[in-house]
Amino acid sequence: MSELVRWGIAGLGNIASKFAEDLELVKGGELAGVASRSLEKAEEFGKKFNASHCFGSYEEMFKSDKVDAIYIATPHTSHEALAVQAMEHGKHVLCEKPFGINSAEVQAMIAASERNNVFLMEAMWSRFNPSIRKVKALVDSGDLGAIRYLHADFAFYALNKAEDGRLLNPELAGGSLLDIGIYPIFLAYLMLGRPKSIQAVSQFYHTGVEIQTSMIFDYEKAQALLFSGLNSKSEMKAEISCEQGSVFIHPRWHETQGFSVEQGEEMKHFDLPTLGRGYSHEIEEVHSCLAKGATQSSLWSHQNSIDLMQLLDTVRQKSGIRFPAES
Repeated sequence: MSELVRWGIAGLGNIASKFAEDLELVKGGELAGVASRSLEKAEEFGKKFNASHCFGSYEEMFKSDKVDAIYIATPHTSHEALAVQAMEHGKHVLCEKPFGINSAEVQAMIAASERNNVFLMEAMWSRFNPSIRKVKALVDSGDLGAIRYLHADFAFYALNKAEDGRLLNPELAGGSLLDIGIYPIFLAYLMLGRPKSIQAVSQFYHTGVEIQTSMIFDYEKAQALLFSGLNSKSEMKAEISCEQGSVFIHPRWHETQGFSVEQGEEMKHFDLPTLGRGYSHEIEEVHSCLAKGATQSSLWSHQNSIDLMQLLDTVRQKSGIRFPAES
């Protein structure tokens, strides 16, 4: 493909705006198209971010020869269907996390990527955050010894949100787990791999969605304590405690601008600011992969997304989280 990646955005909410802002900071890409179920909304968004083309339906954009890659930023329940449809039209896809709402949907998306020989990646933007990449390398180096304890949380108050919105509506696979609980699970998986067992318990809202989930991931010689919630606010700090030192990822850790390392009596602080909000780094990864003709990223592969969704499925099974879309 040409050196310039022509991006299209499907779903024009808040996260799409943040993505569009960061796209302007990245070399080698342009916002070529935006699509919504409302042409008026697409035109309003397109004008704000200088999109070349505006579409009144997702399918129209997927069929367009003016767009190379699609960023999907719609509610969870539509990720799989839209991603597959885009790939069937030969488009490369960066799909917001979670890829789907269960493992079957993730497998269907990956099959579509392989069938059409197009790039597909879950938009797990924290994986490409400079600080988290540095912490991963530090932990893997063994300089701090083996990990023995990991803690990560992600919570904010959202019970004042509209009950038909994406967070509190079970029809949209709402709740804390898929939206924000995925982040602590991601960190435990990235640093420690798959656990040998999982414990999880949730509390539920009157709409039927889960609004608070506590998890223990048990490993051979380590444990991870993880939490997500919509009924309170947490510090959103992450700690990785090893045999010979600890790493503290600064809040809000999933979009952190730095980290600290404690060894003995010494504490060192490292500042690693993101470019823009940080979506820029996953965009750069997509550009790099497309330039090489790759259909997946080595930093966040299809197998990584499969593993992550299987962990989410297990937590849901343990804590009794179900979605109407699956019945």
